[in-house]
Amino acid sequence: MKRSKIYIYSVLIVMIFFGWIFSESNEKNDDFAETVKTALREVGNQVLLSNQDSTSLILPIVELEKYKFKISFQKELSFEPSSLVVAVKNVFQKADLPNYYRVEVVQCSNAEVAYSFLIKNQSEKDIVPCAGRFLPNNCYSIEVKFTNNLTSFLNEQVLLSLLLFVIVIFFLDYKLSIRKQAEEQIEIDKSHTKIGVFQFYPEQNKLVKQATEINLSKKECELLVIFVANPNKIIKRDELTKRVWEDHGVFVGRSLDTYISKLRKKLKVDETIKLTNVHGVGYKLEINKPS
Repeated sequence: MKRSKIYIYSVLIVMIFFGWIFSESNEKNDDFAETVKTALREVGNQVLLSNQDSTSLILPIVELEKYKFKISFQKELSFEPSSLVVAVKNVFQKADLPNYYRVEVVQCSNAEVAYSFLIKNQSEKDIVPCAGRFLPNNCYSIEVKFTNNLTSFLNEQVLLSLLLFVIVIFFLDYKLSIRKQAEEQIEIDKSHTKIGVFQFYPEQNKLVKQATEINLSKKECELLVIFVANPNKIIKRDELTKRVWEDHGVFVGRSLDTYISKLRKKLKVDETIKLTNVHGVGYKLEINKPS
């Protein structure tokens, strides 16, 4: 696959991925807000019941800002802070809400905070002051703000999705790498010729026997190319010298015999291959099937 195509597919995947994240995140946030409102309505109900009030209304739960909610009541009330702490903890636990939040009891008349407490998921880090001191009868609202660890609570699915995305990209890259290696191996296989126990790589001027490489000079390689193309056939001396030396350098009378001798030494490890001299005519590469 061309690099440009890989880039295009990667961009498409990223666009789809982020579009999915945002839609999932919005749905998750909406669901979270509705769960919080339901839980806070139950908290309000328990606060009223602790005041022996089973008839007055809990006003609609208001989302003041992201992750911050407000409970308001129809009538004035008083309550003991510990009961509010217990009610919030129990209801939030049942609703599977995060254990990181701040609760403030706000006076309607002046918006002053009459009481507050902070929960941090660990009892030793929770801040719950003034337990046992009753708040006097008054108009109050209760505000709940979910704090720093809400992001991880909401985005577990997003993080999992990101991990899956990275795995998919890695898998695709791995598959492409394997495919490329296979194609390169095919090209390598196409570029060599089998000669007995050897693989002959004319483009690389070498013979390979198992894991051993045998380097060839340029002239040796050119001569072997001719012989491999004409196995078991006599190649005349004139033809060899013309094809290997013509326009490629000065030919000396003994040069051909010298290179033939070097080739014989390099091929002699395979007894099924013989580079023989046909006296007065030329040379022949004899390749016999092993018995």
